Amino acid sequence: MSKRIVFLLVIIAALLSACGVKASTPTPASELMYLQPAGVAPEVGAPREMPPAPGVSANDVYKADTSSAVLQERLVIQNADLSIVVADPQTKMAAIAEMAKGMGGFVVSSNLYQTYLQGGGTVPEGSITIRVPAVKLDTALNQIKADAVEVRNENRSGQDVTQEYVDLKSRLKSLEAAERQLFEIMQKAEKTEDVLAVFDQLEYYRQQIEMTKGQIQYFEQASTLSAISVTIIAEETIKPIEIGGWKPKGVARDAIQALIRFFQGFASFLIWLVLFILPMLVLVLLPFFLIFLGIRAVVRKNKARKAAKGNKE
Repeated sequence: MSKRIVFLLVIIAALLSACGVKASTPTPASELMYLQPAGVAPEVGAPREMPPAPGVSANDVYKADTSSAVLQERLVIQNADLSIVVADPQTKMAAIAEMAKGMGGFVVSSNLYQTYLQGGGTVPEGSITIRVPAVKLDTALNQIKADAVEVRNENRSGQDVTQEYVDLKSRLKSLEAAERQLFEIMQKAEKTEDVLAVFDQLEYYRQQIEMTKGQIQYFEQASTLSAISVTIIAEETIKPIEIGGWKPKGVARDAIQALIRFFQGFASFLIWLVLFILPMLVLVLLPFFLIFLGIRAVVRKNKARKAAKGNKE
């Protein structure tokens, strides 16, 4: 097989493989918002070690561009989760979904289910997760809490991914530079085995480029859209039962508190027993026990002597 034919076949294979790599590109960031936990970036697999390509130094494979870190605007992924009590969970869930769409966001997931009441019957409760523009996060939270009967808890978190983002951008530049150099080397190669060796590494770098681009896109969109997870509790489930002015809830609370106090006292007694009373009893009674053993040994010895003496007589 001549060198020209081999080179032509390798170029065709490279083009076909590039299409394959594009098809196997990591999940787009818009879909990753549904799959990844809030504030967690998709994991990029550790690159496998390969022998350096001819003419490509190790520094060309990956080098950090520290100057870009200074110019890079801070990239922060902000998320929030809260639990609220409302009179009508179903209506509230629909209102939250409508609010997200009106702000230019979307609903990630929603779940509406039935909860049984203590006195019988069921009421709807649910949970919903939405994404809204990060600049409107405070406005969205205020609207969600506006008509709530009670806000049980509210948590906000922020993850600064600026350094990771800058590192990924620098890595992408280095990978693309290595790809260009490898392509030039493959064009200049004269031996078939050299062409195939460079082509193998070229495939590896193209895959790494696509994976890095996917993670960069995730960071960019995740920092632009904040995730809000809301647990919606029905007001009926927290109302105390009252029968003729008597509230079982208060009696149950007093009984639980009394039980807790009993366990606290019992646990304290066990601690004192193990750490103080038993060691003290051992120290006090040990000498008496040793004396008792000594006296018993002497008495037995005397009895044995008398018995031996009587047998001789």
